[in-house]
Amino acid sequence: MARRKGGRGGRIPRRHATRHTGRAREPVLMHAAIIAAGHGERLRPAGLRVPKPLVEVNGIPLIEHVLQVISAGGLRKAVCIINEESRAVEDHCRQRIVDLELTFVHRTTPNSMESLFTLAPYLGRDPFLLLTVDVIMAPDTLRGFLAAASRRDADGVLAVHTFIDDEKPLRVACDREGRIVAIGTSAAGSPLITAGFYLLRPAMLAERDAARGAGCAALRDFLAHVVAHGYRLDAEQVPKCVDVDRPEDIAAAEQFIRSGYRA
Repeated sequence: MARRKGGRGGRIPRRHATRHTGRAREPVLMHAAIIAAGHGERLRPAGLRVPKPLVEVNGIPLIEHVLQVISAGGLRKAVCIINEESRAVEDHCRQRIVDLELTFVHRTTPNSMESLFTLAPYLGRDPFLLLTVDVIMAPDTLRGFLAAASRRDADGVLAVHTFIDDEKPLRVACDREGRIVAIGTSAAGSPLITAGFYLLRPAMLAERDAARGAGCAALRDFLAHVVAHGYRLDAEQVPKCVDVDRPEDIAAAEQFIRSGYRA
């Protein structure tokens, strides 16, 4: 692992130093992995009873928003985990999505970390894109992120931005090269938060047993765990994204879309 340089900081410089250690360039991305196994409990007060991936934002279900962005990003294969009560999600996507090779895993998991681990056997040995189903972004945001992230010599790259309208944002602090040096409470003073999508190398999944043993119970815990255990995670700043968790987030996301995705 490369030595950390610099102190904790806020915004990431737009131009980053890219370092290479002689490691062969990774193959082109083949898979997107989508975590869509949540039940959307925080949306229930609005009377929404459909599975969370089918909650509509601007007339389109969340899962379709994500799949459209994946397709626009140039990917052609996606594997999605949904809970065992959400078979309607697969039925909907099979009818509506024709330009992606889709695999659905039906598994009710206790948390997002276990959802990631459940997807692992479907991801092969190449870097993969991980997304949560509730992120709304401009159509070209993902393509830009992938182009920048693929140039980084890191075990994982987290998309980050500075738009905060969340009860529990996951903050990250970086050094001057964009390497993440703190995640979560230890990064409380940073203006950067994760955007809900990540480019990851499968090697870091070797930490699954250690993470479980350490009591990690969410994807954010796992990311903090791998940083603490010497894996290099970088941050790549992206334009504004909106996370849809609460009823009021739907209106915010719709306004974001109708404004032409302006910050």
